[in-house]
Amino acid sequence: MEENENQNKTTNFRTVASSNPYNVKRVQSGFGKSVVLPFFSGVLGCAVVIGTCFGVPSIRSQILKVNSNTSINSTSSNTAKSDGYVSQVGLTNYSDTAVYAANKILPSIVGIKIEYTVNNSMLQLFGRSSTSTATASGSGIIISEDGYILTNNHVVSNSSDSSNSYYQVSEATKLTVTLFNDETEYEAKIVGKDEQTDLAVIKIEKTGLAKAEFADSDSIKVGEFAMAVGNPIGMQSSVTCGIVSAVNREVTDSEGKKYTLIQTDAAINSGNSGGALVNSEGKVIGINTLKLSGTGIEGMGFAIPINSTTDITSQLIEYSKVKRPYIGISGIDLDEETAKTYHLVIGVYVKTVEDFSSAEKAGIKPGDVIIEADGTKITKMDDLNKIKNSHKIGDEMHLKVNRDGQEKDITVTLGEQP
Repeated sequence: MEENENQNKTTNFRTVASSNPYNVKRVQSGFGKSVVLPFFSGVLGCAVVIGTCFGVPSIRSQILKVNSNTSINSTSSNTAKSDGYVSQVGLTNYSDTAVYAANKILPSIVGIKIEYTVNNSMLQLFGRSSTSTATASGSGIIISEDGYILTNNHVVSNSSDSSNSYYQVSEATKLTVTLFNDETEYEAKIVGKDEQTDLAVIKIEKTGLAKAEFADSDSIKVGEFAMAVGNPIGMQSSVTCGIVSAVNREVTDSEGKKYTLIQTDAAINSGNSGGALVNSEGKVIGINTLKLSGTGIEGMGFAIPINSTTDITSQLIEYSKVKRPYIGISGIDLDEETAKTYHLVIGVYVKTVEDFSSAEKAGIKPGDVIIEADGTKITKMDDLNKIKNSHKIGDEMHLKVNRDGQEKDITVTLGEQP
């Protein structure tokens, strides 16, 4: 049955094909009218249009521009080999950007050398000399033409983990600065330093320095160009390039201090601390401060956003310290589980109240749980400090505490942190 149907179909096809013995001939005889004539008409029309377009300067320039771009794209695609590798890539624009940024910022970056005195208690036990000199290096950013330099506190100050039971490291006994393309060592003095923000200002007696230009670090975007500049392991005026990997990254250092930083994959090494992280215009967006290191970790460096340093810097120059508002309590974070265990509420448990502090004057007592500050719910000490730090010394801060199951409103007049 199927065979008969196939035969019928074949027969029908042949019948249709052979029902007009002049079928093929008609196609040939109509070729001039249906193909040749329209083809030459189209060619003639195109010639007229192109001639007209090239007669108009603006249209001609656009056509040439498109052709040029097409050629570039074609060339780029042709460089791709079958194995997936590209034989040649143009990096002229990137290179020019890096060269410009480096030339802009390098004169404003200094190398810092620090000398310490080390006392070794083990050597004393054996009657040997226990005092020696140690050195360290870091970087700094020139912020004024008359010699003020911004750097990290940990560059110029002995940190708490620098000492142990066997040896003691003094504060810096000598501080020297080396300028770009200048081998002279200029002795520097510490103007002010702040452990909380890890910032410090030092000064050398020299004028006519190249002051760094600051960018708006609040407007930077993830993925944009970033260059780290400094004095890694004593190698003066080194630059490394990458991108901004993240913004507003919350990081806790080895001493438990919390920072909100810019993350970058530009290489940051020992000695880069205090140096600049700059954008494509060579303007400072941050101060290189931390890096993550260890097995499986690469390209994770962090910088303090430059916008957050300006007020600190001004206070360090004016007061040699940072004046901060102060409540005068120590507290413990109460999460839901802890609060339930001790039959308390979620918030900040007031552990101690310092004598003569703003908290004591306002009537805050040990055992109170702070649950609100200026109308905002509080769940941890960081929340409370963030709101407090948005105020100035002398401002009033409105707290709500839970005392023995009863809520109480308390107004605190913020004092100055001692």
